[in-house]
Amino acid sequence: MTSTTTGGPSVAPRRAALADPGYQAFVILRTTFTVAPVLFGLDKFANLLTDWPGYLAPWIDDVVPGSAQSAMYAVGVIEIVAGVVVGLAPRFGGWLVAGWLAGIIVDLLTIPDYYDVALRDFGLLLAAVALARLAQRYHGTPASDDGR
Repeated sequence: MTSTTTGGPSVAPRRAALADPGYQAFVILRTTFTVAPVLFGLDKFANLLTDWPGYLAPWIDDVVPGSAQSAMYAVGVIEIVAGVVVGLAPRFGGWLVAGWLAGIIVDLLTIPDYYDVALRDFGLLLAAVALARLAQRYHGTPASDDGR
């Protein structure tokens, strides 16, 4: 009598990878930095979560063409693209999101009363760097979708 395994020969390495706490952290960060930027980017068009133009420093509003809301539309597109890049290529996308968050922090530090949000975004920046580093470590892991 022969036994068959469900899922083929790659099941054991996949389970081992999924049991690794470091890989679990990578999956959590990859999922978070894929979904959150896309959702926040989409909300730049709807302003359901907050009045996004209020987060644009006046000096930036003076530099960019159009209204603050128009700038938020551009920001929304950039955030959606960043989330997609993280999902497809987290080794690059983590650094992309970290850089984007650095720009947001500069913006927020130039607006009075937004220092707490800037500090939170600094924590997110560090998490995005951790994602990029973990993606480097887990590049090609059997449990990863496509090894990027």
